[in-house]
Amino acid sequence: MQPSANIKKNDNGLLVVPDHVKIPFIEGDGTGPDIWRATQAVIDAAVLAAYNGSKKIDWIEVYAGEKAFEKAGNWLPQETLDTIEEHVAAIKGPLTTPVGKGIRSLNVSIRQKLDLYACVRPVKYIDQVPSPMKSPEKIDMVVFRENTEDLYAGIEWPSESNEARDIISFMSQKLGAHVDEHSGIGIKPISAKNTKRLVSRAIQYAADNRCPSVTLMHKGNIMKFTEGAFCKWGYEVAAERFRDITLTETELYDRFNGKLPAGKILIKDRIADMLFQQVLLRPDEFSVIATPNLNGDYISDALAAQVGGLGMAPGANIGDRCAVFEATHGTAPKYAGLDKVNPSSLILSGAMMMDYLGWKEAGAIIRAGIQEAVRSKTVTYDLARQISGATEVSCSAFGKAIIEKMKIIQ
Repeated sequence: MQPSANIKKNDNGLLVVPDHVKIPFIEGDGTGPDIWRATQAVIDAAVLAAYNGSKKIDWIEVYAGEKAFEKAGNWLPQETLDTIEEHVAAIKGPLTTPVGKGIRSLNVSIRQKLDLYACVRPVKYIDQVPSPMKSPEKIDMVVFRENTEDLYAGIEWPSESNEARDIISFMSQKLGAHVDEHSGIGIKPISAKNTKRLVSRAIQYAADNRCPSVTLMHKGNIMKFTEGAFCKWGYEVAAERFRDITLTETELYDRFNGKLPAGKILIKDRIADMLFQQVLLRPDEFSVIATPNLNGDYISDALAAQVGGLGMAPGANIGDRCAVFEATHGTAPKYAGLDKVNPSSLILSGAMMMDYLGWKEAGAIIRAGIQEAVRSKTVTYDLARQISGATEVSCSAFGKAIIEKMKIIQ
């Protein structure tokens, strides 16, 4: 096998992935080292099972969070960001958000500094995982959440501050808007450029994966020039870039009597609070959801709760230059070093990374291994306490169980 090399992008923006590839990882804080060890073992085993040694990953550790602060006095070194961008794909465990010091959020900073504008959260039920829903098997959605604006680019001024008073005075005198003089003030930007690139990525995903619909989630009935504009710009980019494969609901019923033709993607929109209800009552009507930042935060976690919680929910942050795949839960510091917690979120994020690299066979093996391990009721404590007859195992033992199931599947 040739020496390991970096992933590159060609002139068309497509990935060129060597068979022996270098991938950076951040093990994370709290339980991060535990879940990373299990994840690395599972990914390496899946790659070996899928390609019989013809493909391989060399892992490169980079630092962020507590480990970076201990080593360099910096929560997020520029070297880490440069290495991720250079290698195109990376994976990370959960990171501590410094309290009263440092930067506001390490996760947000990584996304914004690398322009990872699409937070991608697939939500799909794994058989035997406890769920509050009657029919959780109907849940199979992917949320595309805008990562760079809305609340993540929000600007705030506290109540009684000079800045808040100036803004309130301006709104009153120049715009005729009444705002209580003691209010705190917040502004959230949403732009056409960032909306269209997010929705474009969502539609392209739907096309690549034969998903029947993309739903634009918004609160445009109230916030007409931010949330409402997100909806308008979403429809515009569908018409501009994907006219040959997309239909609106009006076109669907006027031209096709409500029956979606083969090869077409339905572009529709739903008010945010209405969509929350509908993903509970009629989840099989939705496949891809594209949304501004705050709506996406809520809906992705709400969907995760229906299929076992954040411990079973993978995620990625993807931009035009690079992508970072991550656990979607927190650091759980009280369990740090106990080899106890469920590593499925990070392992499934690793499966997403395999798909991103074009190593879809390895991704499929990982998902099948987790499914069979759960089906055999060999699970970590969070699932064992909810599954009758389950055998509770450690984080590392669950990883080994997944690997054993992958061998049987193959």
